[in-house]
Amino acid sequence: MKYEDYYSVLGVEHDASESEIKKAYRGLARKFHPDVTSDPAGEEKFKKIAEAYQTLKDRDKRAAYDQLGRYQAGQEFQPPPDWERQFSGAGAGFSFNDLDFSDLFSSITGRGRFGARNAPGTRSRTQAGVQTGRDYEVTANISLEDACHGTTLELNLSLPVPDTHGRLRSTPRTFNVRIPKGTVDGQKLRLTGQGGPGINGGRNGDLYINIAFRAHPLFKVKDLDLYIDLPLTPWEAALGASIDLPTLGNHVKLKVPAGTSAAKKLKITHRGLPGPGGSTGDLYAVVSIVVPTVISERERTLFKELAAGSTFNPRSHFKQEFA
Repeated sequence: MKYEDYYSVLGVEHDASESEIKKAYRGLARKFHPDVTSDPAGEEKFKKIAEAYQTLKDRDKRAAYDQLGRYQAGQEFQPPPDWERQFSGAGAGFSFNDLDFSDLFSSITGRGRFGARNAPGTRSRTQAGVQTGRDYEVTANISLEDACHGTTLELNLSLPVPDTHGRLRSTPRTFNVRIPKGTVDGQKLRLTGQGGPGINGGRNGDLYINIAFRAHPLFKVKDLDLYIDLPLTPWEAALGASIDLPTLGNHVKLKVPAGTSAAKKLKITHRGLPGPGGSTGDLYAVVSIVVPTVISERERTLFKELAAGSTFNPRSHFKQEFA
């Protein structure tokens, strides 16, 4: 089995906090997502980034990963003695043969070791060899439009499924997953019975879908609220204007008051993301003042006339400080 250095994949230290790991993942996911990257190897990098994050964000999987020790990326290795008994949860017949590195962490029992309910990736035992199938966990990246209106995703996954000898083998499976309107970033959807098959009459495991929002070219997300940069010309900011503003639905007319300053937030109610219980966030247009870099002689003349005739001084407080 070849070692994968998940910390290096995410570009974090081995003692990185959960928030540092999450921040690193989001930045890399935005950079290498197949929908936005120009890197020919972007898709493979994105898969490796998601694989690393799925392991390191989970406290129990991360603990199991750290127990493997440290090796060079790509170096052949075997898990330490007793690692299988502590973490695999697969019981008798579990074998590391025909198992790749990512499959290894789909088999970890995780929270079951600490007395809580079995976490995704576990197999529980009952009497007479009856075993519940493993739970699996994957990440699905969706657009803000999908979250706003709802959609159906087709997920083509390769899941580690035990064969008749108890050895894990990658098995391709396709799932059509309904993403309901109002799904939020970080939400976990559960597909009951769609995980690993049960053994000796045990129930099937479940498949958990972790929802992650893709980066949007216009909007930034905070909870259910959306933020959009609104560039204004100096005269629009000074005189006021009516702006055609995009939303996740259609465009709206936004009235910019005269005398609007840079960094001012203009609020459009109920134009954010839908949430649980019929709640809806708001849309905030954050103002910036943009000055033309190329101007005609006529425009230059007008600016000079304005400068000569205006008494406005945005730095008047400088004089007060040193008076």
